[in-house]
Amino acid sequence: MIKRVQLSESIKNWAWHSDSPQEVLAILKTDHAGLSREEAAHRLESYGPNRLKPPQQRSVVVRFLSQFHNVLIYVLLVASAITAFLGHWVDTSVILGVVVINAVIGFIQEGKAEKALDAIRQMLSLNAVVLRDGKRKQIPAEKLVPGDIVLLQSGDKVPADLRLLYCKNLRIEEAALTGESEAVDKSFEAVAKLAAIGDRFCMAYSSTLVVYGQGTGVVVATSNDTEIGRISMMLAQVDKLITPLMHQMAILGRWLTVVILILASSIFIYGLLLDSYSLDEIFLAAISIAIAAIPEGLPAIMTITLALGVQSMARRNAIVRRLPAVETLGAVTVICTDKTGTLTRNEMTVQRVITADYLLEVSGVGYAPEGALSQNGKEYLMDDCAGMLDLFRAGLLCNDASLHQHDNEWVLEGDPTEGALVTLAMKAKLDPVIECESYPRIDVIPFESAHRLMATLHHGKGEQSVVFVKGAPEEVLAMCNYQRSFNENHPLDLDYWHAGLQEATASGQRMLAIAVKLIGAKQQSLEFSDIETGLTLLGLIGIIDPPREEVIVAVNQCHSAGIRVKMITGDHRVTACAIGAKLGIGDGQTVMSGAELDHMNSAQLREAVSKVDIFARASPEHKLRLVTALQDDGEIVAMTGDGVNDAPALKRANIGVAMGQKGTEVAKEAAEMVLTDDNFASITHAVEEGRTVYDNIRKTLVYILPTGGGEAGIMILAIFLGMALPITPIQILWVNMVTTVTLALSLSFERPEKGVMQRPPRDPSASMLSGFLVWRIAFVTILMVGGGFGLFLWEMLDGGSVELGRTIVVNTLVMGEIVYLFNCRYLLAPAFSREGLFGNHYVLLAISLLLITQLLFTYAPIMQQIFGTVALDAVMWGRIFAFSLFLFVAVEVEKYLIRCSGFSNP
Repeated sequence: MIKRVQLSESIKNWAWHSDSPQEVLAILKTDHAGLSREEAAHRLESYGPNRLKPPQQRSVVVRFLSQFHNVLIYVLLVASAITAFLGHWVDTSVILGVVVINAVIGFIQEGKAEKALDAIRQMLSLNAVVLRDGKRKQIPAEKLVPGDIVLLQSGDKVPADLRLLYCKNLRIEEAALTGESEAVDKSFEAVAKLAAIGDRFCMAYSSTLVVYGQGTGVVVATSNDTEIGRISMMLAQVDKLITPLMHQMAILGRWLTVVILILASSIFIYGLLLDSYSLDEIFLAAISIAIAAIPEGLPAIMTITLALGVQSMARRNAIVRRLPAVETLGAVTVICTDKTGTLTRNEMTVQRVITADYLLEVSGVGYAPEGALSQNGKEYLMDDCAGMLDLFRAGLLCNDASLHQHDNEWVLEGDPTEGALVTLAMKAKLDPVIECESYPRIDVIPFESAHRLMATLHHGKGEQSVVFVKGAPEEVLAMCNYQRSFNENHPLDLDYWHAGLQEATASGQRMLAIAVKLIGAKQQSLEFSDIETGLTLLGLIGIIDPPREEVIVAVNQCHSAGIRVKMITGDHRVTACAIGAKLGIGDGQTVMSGAELDHMNSAQLREAVSKVDIFARASPEHKLRLVTALQDDGEIVAMTGDGVNDAPALKRANIGVAMGQKGTEVAKEAAEMVLTDDNFASITHAVEEGRTVYDNIRKTLVYILPTGGGEAGIMILAIFLGMALPITPIQILWVNMVTTVTLALSLSFERPEKGVMQRPPRDPSASMLSGFLVWRIAFVTILMVGGGFGLFLWEMLDGGSVELGRTIVVNTLVMGEIVYLFNCRYLLAPAFSREGLFGNHYVLLAISLLLITQLLFTYAPIMQQIFGTVALDAVMWGRIFAFSLFLFVAVEVEKYLIRCSGFSNP
């Protein structure tokens, strides 16, 4: 037994895969009998339990208060303070309610994001079988320590990072960690020190799944020192970027705050110097201008617009977990995507069958036995090629996998490659139950990495026994003397088979060779010597994880929308290149490996990622570096993935997109959006919706700001002329409230404009308010000021009361906003059309509600008492309607002139 020892701290970064089993045991000061109970307890005390340590988290109070750290929220708080100062407690309560609701939503969303780390911690195995004091013992996995000897068998979840000491047919599913679609054959032979994680065949990593065989390994890392622990720490350290919308709105909020403060202060000082107003009057005027200029309804409208986008995306199989992510999709310039399960189905499928007589393509994807065999586009019935039935039968019987239907879907139990052979046999109309009864299995030589093949002995019809063999082509071909051609055996033509292998391998297919040997007597056991020679080759099978058919269209749509698609996968170069060529990603030839990325500095990486679209053998660190390099280059990056290895990059990306069906919980919790159908094509729909949401928010801004600008402009003009205020603070709040709650809200329901997916992504660094939009806001503000103040002055010169003039101003602003709403439905396209006037039913509903509300405002006695309004006669309404019509026509003429100038990018 091992005496108590102290291990060196350097073992935490040791390249265990490059040392022999004997060297590893010596470094860890253990042996094949395992640790003693005392030594295990000592190491547990030193290294701590084998569970991922949660990161330090902010307190609930700090998390909640941080939701208020936003310039727009500050603007709202100022607005609430002003309304409270004026004694308008209802308005104060409404504004504060918006602030608190936004904070609660953000607080809940942030709490959901932190579940990603919890999801990783829950992936760890619960129990482990170890050798302690030379005896097998089952212990909680959290009590494992470096140096423990762990026993693995099919179905186990690997409980810690292990250096394998012994393997027997051991195959481990590592897709969640490496992204490789196939289970990996394991061995105990050392590999190169710089080997990628997916090529470290002598290692078994924590949380991966044993799908076949047995093995023994020594624990080399536990807790946060494991590969999955490193991913957990990376995930905790990755900073989530602020979305483009939030960044632009923060800038806009700061500018609005500065402009409002300067404007209100300047008017206050001017009024005092002019000496035409008392201190109370000019202070009230300055406060009124501030209230007019603050778009207090904007955050609420933004939240509602984003929420509507969330609902629309949900109907198209995209669940958005954080509201701002809706708009971020519209700004995406690059989509980085994993291959397995995202671009491909993650279901191994036979696509090619090569025999001495035929080269057949197999249709149908996945494990459903639906499809046909064809050559040169001509479908082959099994009656036409009955000689191939032995090939399909051999693949079915030399096999440990099974398929069954569950909820109308075919579910695999066993190895994916073997499952593909079962599906192929069923497509050839072979019944697995009948075949197993007709050819009962007597013995088996299981698959081992040493000989890379599997052989089974069956008793067939009559007195003969038959041996079926499947495995790596180079191994099986070396054992074959013959090949089957039209039910007869002929000498093996190696050149023919090597040519077929080369062509299929170049297309990314994994090749299997299948052979048969007849044995005269009813043999009861199978030895390796029985198959070393004399086999007859039945054919070659080409298997691949097929690309999703709809992804090809989706990738083309992304290219049309100016979005580059990059594949970042843990799979092999050839496979990645073949899938990329089929999908239209990259040039079909240029691929860069993770090992090449390791030798690049930041500048070289940025240059590489701008030119290369396919990256193979990529680790979680590589994915994270690639996403970061793209962002450093000014790109807005969406990252798709389904595995644990994708989580850090999903969190770092501007928007992470996880697969909902086959994705791990870790990936889902790290992402902002989850695709319920695991379909890359759903991303293109989400991008379209994201662009529409951004368009609608800009339309809302262009619509809301002239209202405040018009109100403030009318006030300023009156102060300069020393007149009575044309509109009171409470009337300003009324106009802002009714136009926001009814009219501005209806713009959130606007459908996508034509060509939204044919235009390039917007410049991420560009301001939300372009020069054109600033001009439009200024232009309409001038019209609002001119119309409102002009009608007020007209009434004053005509001997009307101030109350009557103010009532006219309020109605002028509201009616102007009603007609301007139609202008805003399209920023450049003409609104004077059937679609422009009647295409959005919510616009018509909002206008109807507002007209009723405004009539009550003008004529209801209680409203007149509250707001200081008086009734208007038909002549006054005629002037107001004439101004409204003029405003609509003026904006449409402005649109026409701008279109004639060739400008097309608002």
